[in-house]
Amino acid sequence: MEVNLTRVDQDFHFVATGASGVEINIDGSPEIGGHNAGARPMEMLLMGLGGCSAIDIIQILKKKRQPIDSFKINVKAEREQGELPSVFKQIHIHFILGGELEELKVQQAIQLSMDKYCSVAAILYKTATISYTFELVK
Repeated sequence: MEVNLTRVDQDFHFVATGASGVEINIDGSPEIGGHNAGARPMEMLLMGLGGCSAIDIIQILKKKRQPIDSFKINVKAEREQGELPSVFKQIHIHFILGGELEELKVQQAIQLSMDKYCSVAAILYKTATISYTFELVK
């Protein structure tokens, strides 16, 4: 895997691309001189966790013939304070799925993703406690 980052301004704004060719803007916070022109790197880690688990869950539920009408994910995290690097210590993911879904099959799909398949979760488990909940909506 390879990604490339190109600095856009004289501060912290970069455009990153990977094999997909999709451009992603990355920037620092205004507190350090950034301009809110992109996601922060630590936000991107949480986005990656949500995206990785979502892809797993969708694949598993498709195999179980569970049609998903809507899917939202909320990820909240706390970082280590007063230490460098300031790694994530606590992460909570809340999955909200809509459709005619069987609760047990959704629970199994989420558990398989978080405990077996999601590579991003496997990396983050090394520094953080990751918890998750889900709800089904019609």
